[in-house]
Amino acid sequence: MSESRRTMARRSSDSPSLSSPRPARTKPPGPDFSREAAWHQGGGGRIAGVDEAGRGPLAGPVVAAAVVLRPDRIPAGLDDSKKLGARQREQLFEAILADAEVGIGTASAAEIDRVNIRQATFLAMRRAVSALAYEPDHVLVDGRDIPTGCLVPATALIGGDALCLSIAAASIVAKVTRDRIMTELCIADPRYGFRQHMGYPTAAHVEALKVHGPGPHHRRTFGPVRALL
Repeated sequence: MSESRRTMARRSSDSPSLSSPRPARTKPPGPDFSREAAWHQGGGGRIAGVDEAGRGPLAGPVVAAAVVLRPDRIPAGLDDSKKLGARQREQLFEAILADAEVGIGTASAAEIDRVNIRQATFLAMRRAVSALAYEPDHVLVDGRDIPTGCLVPATALIGGDALCLSIAAASIVAKVTRDRIMTELCIADPRYGFRQHMGYPTAAHVEALKVHGPGPHHRRTFGPVRALL
């Protein structure tokens, strides 16, 4: 890859080519493919949606996904993962893996403690984009920030998982992947009940922390965990 290709070419979230005007009030709510379609119609190449899961928990990794959807094979029912039930997410996860190109990246609890959760999230996102079979020409990132060190042009889109189908797909892949990781951690060490709360600071999780102390997958720089060390 040439040096110029690896230079970050940032675009703000109000980029005219990728951040379309506010939808008409009569339009049903939910993500659509309008930004990706405008990109393709303008001569753009491969475009990926990027999102993460797991910034807030006290334990486990932060997981990011990058998804390149095929315009003719978009799974029906894609939406922001937070609006879907567990069974819907699992079904859509399998459909996305079958019909789209997917890259997944993680940053461990130890990495989160070392560089902070924001930078660890960026790290997971960069790893997800790098895990794609082919480098995209542009990425659409959920949120207000473009990951530092990203090697391809990117656009940040606030609330992107509820607006953009590629980001919605990435949110589903990241969420299901992380839930599966936390379930495996729970099987290996059931003391904290990760399968029930996925590492989030529920009352049951905090109580288990008080009884057993932090485990190897807890984020030691997060307040409730740090207070017990």
